[in-house]
Amino acid sequence: MTDSPATPAPSKVTMYRNGSVYTAADPFATAMLVDGGTVAWVGSEQAATSIADSSMDVVDLRGALLAPGFVDSHIHLAETGIALGSVQLGGVGSARELLDAVAGSCVSASSAGGTVLGHGWDETPWADPTLPSLAELERAAGGRKVYLSRVDVHSALVSPALAASAGLAGLDGVSAGSQVKRAAHTAARLAARQMPAAALRGYQQQALAEAAANGYVAVAEMAAPHIGSVEDLQFAVAWNDGTHDGPAVPEVLPYWGQLARSAEHAQSILDGLGVSVLGLAGDLNIDGSIGSRTAALRSDYGDAAGERGTLYLSEEEAAAHLAACSLLGIQAGFHVIGDAGLDAALNALDAAAAEVGEQKVRAAGHRFEHVELADADAIGRLAKYSVTVSAQPVFDARWGGAGKLYEQRLGSRHIGMNPFASFYAAGVPICFGSDSPVTPLRPWSSVRACLEHSNPAEQISARAAFLGHTRAGWRAARYRNPMAGQLVPGAPASFAVWAVEELMVQVADGRVQSWSTDPRARTPLLPALDTGSEPDCLLTVRDGRELFSNGTLGG
Repeated sequence: MTDSPATPAPSKVTMYRNGSVYTAADPFATAMLVDGGTVAWVGSEQAATSIADSSMDVVDLRGALLAPGFVDSHIHLAETGIALGSVQLGGVGSARELLDAVAGSCVSASSAGGTVLGHGWDETPWADPTLPSLAELERAAGGRKVYLSRVDVHSALVSPALAASAGLAGLDGVSAGSQVKRAAHTAARLAARQMPAAALRGYQQQALAEAAANGYVAVAEMAAPHIGSVEDLQFAVAWNDGTHDGPAVPEVLPYWGQLARSAEHAQSILDGLGVSVLGLAGDLNIDGSIGSRTAALRSDYGDAAGERGTLYLSEEEAAAHLAACSLLGIQAGFHVIGDAGLDAALNALDAAAAEVGEQKVRAAGHRFEHVELADADAIGRLAKYSVTVSAQPVFDARWGGAGKLYEQRLGSRHIGMNPFASFYAAGVPICFGSDSPVTPLRPWSSVRACLEHSNPAEQISARAAFLGHTRAGWRAARYRNPMAGQLVPGAPASFAVWAVEELMVQVADGRVQSWSTDPRARTPLLPALDTGSEPDCLLTVRDGRELFSNGTLGG
C-alpha cells in the first residue's frame, strides 16, 4: 500500500453554499462545510445560514455543482505530459499531413535529446491508410530521430535515425516500413524517452496539472518496465509527499507492471522499487491493442486474414504471477483486450486458484485493465474471482459503432466490445479511466460515453457511470479510507465544482428519465450531458487543499 501524504491537512474551516451538492446524505443539499481536510456537514441553505460565522471562509458557489472529485483509474503520467507537449497528430487525415506536421514542428526536440516526438495518429479513417515510409520520415525531420506514437500507443512510426540508435534491427515487430510493434516498439519508446530527470518530472507535473484542471483528485499511474524506468515510478510516487514546488496535485495511486515468478520473486521486485506501490498490476501486457492488431483474438482480424494478434504472456506465466501476488495479499493485474487474451487471463486465474486457493485469489482484489472483448462466460468467471475491470468508456465513443475502427477490425464481433451493462449485471466490480494519453482527461466525456454506448444493450445510467469514475476508483485501488469518493460527514474533502447548464437524472431508458427528475425520487442530480457542451471545472480540491481554480469563485 502507498503511504498517506506526509503533510497535514489545512486547519481552516470553509463553507461552500448557494449551489448544488451531490451527496447521498441529502439529495437537496445546497451547502457543505469543510473542516481541514474533512467534510464536516452537508445540508440546506437555510441551515447553512444558521451555521455560518465570521471565523469561516465562505465560498459562494453561484449555482454551481459541487461533486466528488474524479478518479482516473488508468493513466500514464509521463506519457501524458509528453503527448501534451509534442507534435499533435490526432487531427491529421493522411500520411502527407502527418509528414507536414513533423516538418513544421520542433516541439519537445530540445528536451528529448533532439528527438521529434509526436502522438495520436490513427490511419483507420484516412482515405488512403498508407503510412509514411522510412525515407519520408527522415526527410520530414531533417535526419533527426523521430518517434510518433499511434493513438493506442501500441505501435509507432520511427525514423531510420531512431531505429539505428535504439538497435531495432532484428527485433520482433520491425517491418519494411516505418511502423514498429511489439518488442521493437518497446525498444523505440524507451530510447525516445531518454531525458533528464528534470524534464521527466516536468512532464509528470504537466499531466497532473491537466488532471486537476479537469476535476480529478486522484490518478492511478500504470507504470511498467516497458513504458518507463523505476526512476519514472519513483518520481510519480514522490508527488504524494507534498514537498514539491508549486500547487498541490492529485493523489497518485501507483502500480508497477512487472511479472513475478513466485511470491519470493514478487517480494524482491517490491523491495527493489524504492517506493511502495499498490500492486504488481496495470500495464503488464497479456496482449496489445485492436488498432495496432496486436490484441489477441480467437479468430482472425476481419481486415487482415491470418492475423490474430499477440499473446505476450503464456497462461503459465500469468498463473504464476497471480498466485505469487495472491500469496502476498497484493493486487496483480494485466492489460488484456482481446477475447483470446482474456481466455489466457481467466485460465491463469483458474490455475492460480487451484494452487493457492480461490479465497486467496478473491481476497487479493486483482484487476484487469481494458477487458474490451468479453462474452457471458468470461464475464461470469471474472465475477467468480471478484476481479475488478478497469475500463475506458471513450474507447467506445471513438471507435465503437457502425463503420468505425472496431467494426473494421472485428466485423460483427464489435457489438460485444466494452460490455459495461453486462459487467454490472453480473456483479463484476468496474471502474473507469482514460488510459491517457490514449484518450484525453475529460471525465464528463467518459460519463457520457457510458450513457451513449454504441450498443444500447450495454448503456448504463449517468449515475452508475459517475460512481464508476469516482468512488469505484478508490475501491479498485483498495484505498485506505473507505469513505473516499463520497461527500458525507467524515469523508475526505476531495471534490470539484462545475458550472452546469442543467441538472437532471439520465438513464439509458428515456421512460425513466422523464419522472426521475421529480424531487420525490430523492435522486442526486448530475449535469445534463446532451446539451452539446460539457461542464466547466471551476475548482478542484483534494483533502481540503486547492489543486485548481479558474478564478471564478471567491470568498
